Amino acid sequence: MTSVYVDPDVAAIRPVRPHSTGCEECLRLGTPWLHLRLCLTCGHVGCCDSSPMRHARAHAHGIGHPIVQSFEPGENWRWCYVHEVYV
Repeated sequence: MTSVYVDPDVAAIRPVRPHSTGCEECLRLGTPWLHLRLCLTCGHVGCCDSSPMRHARAHAHGIGHPIVQSFEPGENWRWCYVHEVYV
């Protein structure tokens, strides 16, 4: 029998609406981003870890909202920043 890891942070997922169509902080600062991530607790849109500023990760750790979903067209995966796993 194979066990499956169940991330306890999935309880933080809520129905959300994106706050913007781009990284909120990068838009304010005028900095570039590569890919976008949507916070599944509050709707914050931040830039990915490959972007210079890494705002999605900063939001997750600073605010305590652990799970994001890709905000890129055609992608639907989710990631937990706390446990560093796909959910």
